[in-house]
Amino acid sequence: MTDKPSHLVEQRENLINLAAAQRTALAQSIEPWRIPLARADQGLAALRVIKRNPAWIVGGIVILTLLRPVRVVKWLRGGWVAWQMLRGLREK
Repeated sequence: MTDKPSHLVEQRENLINLAAAQRTALAQSIEPWRIPLARADQGLAALRVIKRNPAWIVGGIVILTLLRPVRVVKWLRGGWVAWQMLRGLREK
C-alpha cells in the first residue's frame, strides 16, 4: 500500500521536471520571434486607435493636402532624422 503513493510522488516529480524542460525549450525557440511579434502587436494597437478615431485619418489627409508637397517633404525629412537620433539614443 505504501508503494503506490511513493510511485505517484515519483511520477509527479518526473512530470514537473518534464514540464519545466518543455517551458525552457519553448522559451528558447520563441525568442527570435519576440521582437517581430512585439512590433506586430504595436501595429495592431495603432490600427485599433485609428479605427476608434477615424477623424485622425481625415485630418491628416487634409493637413497634407493643404501644405505644399515641398513643405511636407521637409517635415518628413526632419522627422526621419529625429527618429533616427532617438533610436540611436535608445540603443545605447
